[in-house]
Amino acid sequence: MASGLLLTSPFSRAADDTFPVVRTPEAKRRFRSAAVERVISQVQSSIGNRELAWMFGNCFPNTLDTTVDFSVIDGRPDTYVITGDIDAMWLRDSSAQVWPYLPLTPQDAPLQQLIAGVINRQTRCILKDPYANAFYKDATKVSEWRSDLTDMQPGVHERKWEVDSLCYTIRLAYGYWKTTGDNAPFDDAWHAAIAKIVQTFREQQRKTGKGPYHFQRRTETQTDTVPGRGYGNPANPVGLICSMFRPSDDATVFPYLVPANFFAVVSLRQAAEILDQVSHDPILAGECRSLADEVEKALAQHAIVHHATLGKVYAYEVDAYGNYYCIDDGNVPSLLSLPYLGVVKPDDAIYQNTRKLVLSPANPYYCQGKAANGPGGPHVGMDMIWPLGLIVQGLTATKDAEIRQCLVTLQKTHAGKGFMHEAFHKDNPDKFTRSWFAWANTIFGELVLKTYQQKPALLA
Repeated sequence: MASGLLLTSPFSRAADDTFPVVRTPEAKRRFRSAAVERVISQVQSSIGNRELAWMFGNCFPNTLDTTVDFSVIDGRPDTYVITGDIDAMWLRDSSAQVWPYLPLTPQDAPLQQLIAGVINRQTRCILKDPYANAFYKDATKVSEWRSDLTDMQPGVHERKWEVDSLCYTIRLAYGYWKTTGDNAPFDDAWHAAIAKIVQTFREQQRKTGKGPYHFQRRTETQTDTVPGRGYGNPANPVGLICSMFRPSDDATVFPYLVPANFFAVVSLRQAAEILDQVSHDPILAGECRSLADEVEKALAQHAIVHHATLGKVYAYEVDAYGNYYCIDDGNVPSLLSLPYLGVVKPDDAIYQNTRKLVLSPANPYYCQGKAANGPGGPHVGMDMIWPLGLIVQGLTATKDAEIRQCLVTLQKTHAGKGFMHEAFHKDNPDKFTRSWFAWANTIFGELVLKTYQQKPALLA
């Protein structure tokens, strides 16, 4: 009954056919995909919830409409992707933004070339600086963060070391290869980039010293700089990989970011498969697998902690000295997102305990408000719910009622804009951050499309 009551109000608003046209006009769109347009038409004509249909039509193509810059350089596709309201290409965001389009590439050759271009540009970015998280299209452009106390160079927007940045590039490359069978992006430069990733991960295991990376920023925001004179708080060198920043671009408290290390295990094994079958380099493939095995073993020993009421859970961050931090963050990778990234099965007992933690008041950044309940995170402060977190909750949920509730919440809290935001206040969705955030828009489209394909009755 409660579920039915929750559905009544937002669904009834979809009946008056007054949703405004808010999608970028066709003449101003950055890229057009025939396959994406067909999916939009199919979903919008098939589902009963007209407001969600409207939102899907706005959000799913938003990356293509507004953020991509496609060209051909030296005969190879090249795609620069901004995240939205910041003119820079994050390795993480650009991968995540085009990921939902991968299943459509067999039907759309230009879309396939667009994603191949993302892989090619990411390869060049990694070879330029594997420790940087965001880059400019113009390799000579000097960043507004040029005064950061780190090894900045032109073409780099920001140099926050985040393990997941490199993992995302592998995830996209592997997904592209598995979907298309195209080996073209996996040339000598890509092979060199994978070698650079393995080298960087090894350096950040910090077994023989602090490694080459350090970062400090002159700022009043604590999470924008790194303690320990730029090297982070101490960590016991047990085989885990240090990450100085989270996927939110906030500094870690303890250097071993657990979701990112889990992500690295999966990504290294994916890289090894491509190296074996495409690059024919069993040596580097073996190095990837060996490192993955080492990180996995260390996670089993140090990432699982005992919660007073929930039992065994995955900590968000650890230092392998026995200290740990039990929160979660609205960005991905998060603890909540582990099944979405292929790290654990949805029914994994420790994950289920962890899920209960992060979706409850046991997580200090879980928000319960007058307008909505949902995951938050430190990046924009207390009481702010992340649509990304709600979307990931829906993508990883196994029960219809939970999936439906996530969709209802997202429908009720877009502030009448028809798009996702970075975060909104738990008591007032009109108080939000970032009106243009393409990653959240496109992954919302992924959630709706998955629901349409697997559980269409939830969209009635």
